[in-house]
Amino acid sequence: MAEPSMRPKRRADAERSIARIVSAARALLSSDPNAKTDDIAKAAGVGRMTLYGHFGTRAELVEAALVDALKAGDETLSAVDLTGNAREAMTRLLASSWQIVAESAALLAAAEEVLPAGRIRELHERPVRRMTELVSRGQEQGVFRADLPTTWLVSVVQYILHGAATEIRAGRLAPHDAAEVVTKSVESVLTGQAVKR
Repeated sequence: MAEPSMRPKRRADAERSIARIVSAARALLSSDPNAKTDDIAKAAGVGRMTLYGHFGTRAELVEAALVDALKAGDETLSAVDLTGNAREAMTRLLASSWQIVAESAALLAAAEEVLPAGRIRELHERPVRRMTELVSRGQEQGVFRADLPTTWLVSVVQYILHGAATEIRAGRLAPHDAAEVVTKSVESVLTGQAVKR
């Protein structure tokens, strides 16, 4: 009779262990996409065997860390007011989006090494859908260009966001300049007009 009462405790311990591992993986991979599994286990305070007991491969661990980062990012972006004028809403969305992308650029690089491109696209479905709906609404309102496909414009916005993160990591773009650079670049693409200083 003792065994059933032990199962919930064991399950709770396992869940706490998994949460620590995912948190450590997200933190380490966000600063170094090549962070070793042993270092992640050490940072999580678990043994290598415990880590592999929960995540059979590096790919599974990286995916769990990316999912965790995307979930946190989605909570932040879901709080952004996207009502009203789509151009103004886009400025608000970008203010939050670029920072999230910058913080997870190295983690995404780690994911691209071990996960299929299709899986990465699938995991990014919610933020892409949010951006697509906003760009489409902007086209309907006449504040965004309609001479190019919505999907293409969304892809270009994503390239700009990821490009800014890469430039920051390479030291070619100062973090305090990134928000303005990203916003002006995206506005120029979406409106078809150069943004004056």
